[in-house]
Amino acid sequence: MAISGGRVTEGSIHTRVLANLQRNIAKGEKIQQQLSSGKTINRPSDSPTGTVSSLQLRGEARASQQYSRNADDGLGWLGTLDNTLSNVSSRVISARDLVVRGLNQGGNDPSSNEALASEIDQIRNTLVGYANAKYLDRPVFGGSTTGEAAYTADGTYQGDAGQTARTVGAGQKVRVDATGPEAFGEGDAQLFKVLKDVADSIRAGDTDATAANLEKLDAAHNLVKTTLSDVGARYNRLEQMKQSAQDRLLTVTSQLSDIEDVDLPKTIMEMQLQQTSYQAALAASAKVIQPSLIDFLR
Repeated sequence: MAISGGRVTEGSIHTRVLANLQRNIAKGEKIQQQLSSGKTINRPSDSPTGTVSSLQLRGEARASQQYSRNADDGLGWLGTLDNTLSNVSSRVISARDLVVRGLNQGGNDPSSNEALASEIDQIRNTLVGYANAKYLDRPVFGGSTTGEAAYTADGTYQGDAGQTARTVGAGQKVRVDATGPEAFGEGDAQLFKVLKDVADSIRAGDTDATAANLEKLDAAHNLVKTTLSDVGARYNRLEQMKQSAQDRLLTVTSQLSDIEDVDLPKTIMEMQLQQTSYQAALAASAKVIQPSLIDFLR
């Protein structure tokens, strides 16, 4: 029984050899592109699953960077509050010392009383200035107001009860402000009102009223210290959340590098092997494709 075999022509040999060489060149080009870009994924077709993972990780990296920026902004707000309230506390202590001095004098020396009252007035004006402290041109004690100041010169609050918060993690928000009434009180217990009453009672030589106002001043000072403590706690939390965002960013960056970045020594070795393979293929092709009779007749 006769066995028929496929006929291999000179043209088919040429076609197959050129196709194999083309595939070899394409592989070498891909490796060269990876070396040039430093990335194993230069287009989605290079690794569909890797592309999906890369996009997800890049989204997480952007979110972590935004959380870190938000935390920095919040730390700026809370740092301003902390410094301002610390200064307020120091000035209130100075005012208290003056009140105690006035009580010790017994209110019998009008000129001394006037001098003490004037000093307290100056402290009050200074504290109103502190209450109008700003961060990025916004009053930190004004709530969500976009006005120029939280308090008028006479100590009247003109902000609102709105709150300012920053998102510093997935579902994590931290308040970064404190309204004027929360820090300085309101009504007859407001710090600026108490200081005015203290100055008036000292001028009048009314020691009973001065003693009562001293208790109100202590209560207002306690409110300032309580707010300062709360601001400090929020500041610490923001620092922790910022560190968490930065740690997560490092982790995501490392994972992204594992997916996208080339292993340089390994890729260089692959490139050298590919070049050697290509040279060998060229040499083999030269032996397979021999000159035909037509080549001699040309």
